[in-house]
Amino acid sequence: MALAFILGAGAAQAQEKKFSLYGVGFYNLENLFDTCHDAGHNDYQYLPDGQLKWNGLKYAHKLRNMARVLSEMGTDRLPGVGCAFIGVSEVENAKCLEDLCNQEPLKARNFQFCHIEGPDQRGVDCALLYNPKLFQVRNVRLVPYIYIKPEDSLRATRGFLTVSGTMAGEHVTVIVNHLPSRFAGSFYREEGGRQIRLVKDSLLRDDPNVKLFIMGDMNDDPQDKSMAVALGAKRKMKDVEDDGLWNPWWDVLASGTGTLQYDGRWNLFDQIILSRSLLDVKGKKDYSGLTYWNHQIFRRDYLFQREGKYKGNTLRTHAGGAWLDGFSDHLPTVVYVIKELK
Repeated sequence: MALAFILGAGAAQAQEKKFSLYGVGFYNLENLFDTCHDAGHNDYQYLPDGQLKWNGLKYAHKLRNMARVLSEMGTDRLPGVGCAFIGVSEVENAKCLEDLCNQEPLKARNFQFCHIEGPDQRGVDCALLYNPKLFQVRNVRLVPYIYIKPEDSLRATRGFLTVSGTMAGEHVTVIVNHLPSRFAGSFYREEGGRQIRLVKDSLLRDDPNVKLFIMGDMNDDPQDKSMAVALGAKRKMKDVEDDGLWNPWWDVLASGTGTLQYDGRWNLFDQIILSRSLLDVKGKKDYSGLTYWNHQIFRRDYLFQREGKYKGNTLRTHAGGAWLDGFSDHLPTVVYVIKELK
């Protein structure tokens, strides 16, 4: 079960109110590849005879390291429970996800996964890991990313993994994304933002009350056009319209921190964006339905390099071709939602 807790009650209150708390997260796993070639995919550097000499030992360490992080996400607020579901990116295939969920920290909670093989030429996909005690899956579909320029007709990239289910007795839908890289140019991420917005609008037409989480490696910061304009995710909760979205990560980045570094500067690509139906926009403190409570970048000392030239940077699996036995170039993010217990 989610953790039940009591918010501080004043002396004038007739009775204390009890709440359930749920965590939802996102993590870019940075190239979770197995050691076998998948036909049609450019995974050659992640083979035993490839550039990175990727073998069974390194794969086993990668699985162990990823499972450690995933199992600890959300435990700052939910000790022993963790997240109800976690979107992930840069996973090669279902076999990797099976192996990941069989790692003891996740297996102990019976973690399951949703995944549909996508068209990405490198072979990396998005997926959703979930604890079936806390989130029950109804429907899974992969909405394709559509290139609209004629010259891009032969290109393919990750789609939008859309998973609908039930959490705390409510209809919850998650869209897990990994937008085109910075090398592709802003236009392609802006187009991704527009396409996610269309998916969002379709989901809201089907159920205006759906609790919607849009999460992923956006390859852009919250203030960039793909997020702020094309997707339309607002910085201030009070500015969110009925069918709108709130992006809680603007102010986090503005405070000087983020989820990955480039040339000594923080970016915050790993975002979890919320529909208005999850927000207490008017400050009424009505938590009769699932409602946003808090958010955090998940940090542990072991996720960072502790010495040398790159001290303070994220500890990656590889750097400069050398195996560091690390984690990812990204840090995870977590959002907490609460609901009053009746």
